[in-house]
Amino acid sequence: MQQTKPMMQRVSPRRLMGAATAALSMLCCAGVMAVAVLSAPAYAESDAVKELAAPPPIELPLKPSREFAKFPRYAGMLGSRQIVLRLGAKTDDPSGVHGEYQFTDNGAVILIAGDRDGTTLEVEESNDGTHITGNWVGKFAADGTLSGERMNVDDSDPQPFDLRPLAAGQPVPPPVAAKAPAETSAPAPGGHPVGGVGNVTTGD
Repeated sequence: MQQTKPMMQRVSPRRLMGAATAALSMLCCAGVMAVAVLSAPAYAESDAVKELAAPPPIELPLKPSREFAKFPRYAGMLGSRQIVLRLGAKTDDPSGVHGEYQFTDNGAVILIAGDRDGTTLEVEESNDGTHITGNWVGKFAADGTLSGERMNVDDSDPQPFDLRPLAAGQPVPPPVAAKAPAETSAPAPGGHPVGGVGNVTTGD
């Protein structure tokens, strides 16, 4: 008896190519999903590290800092306006100082930072914590008084400052008005002053 051989089903080349393409697409999708799953924690960790490392944003207008609240205070006049200066040493720089000063009329706060070399003080100021808006050069007297000049960044518009230290808990004294120049008495008609005294005259 003659045995018949089973006939193998022929698959067209087009169907084989379609099946291969579908399998390749599935593999690619699986690979992309695996990379996404593995990479997600890495990206999340990187963003978290960046967020922690970035400095906190500066809020404007500036407000008095708690960090500087413990620093020694100085009160006096900067030009024609009264200020209260809080100035202290930096913890990471032996000669460095930093702090802030505040106008008593409108409460505006200005940051300062720089160096103190003996009795000489040289600091820069900023009204936004980023841009330098002025320079200070002054000296400390034996009684703790600080005096000197504040100038713009280009050293223009110098304004004198004269600040005195305040004891702990001491209230800020009222501002001292600038003294008007003394007026000299005009000589009486018909004469001229003698020895620089205006009210003593001699006749013609």
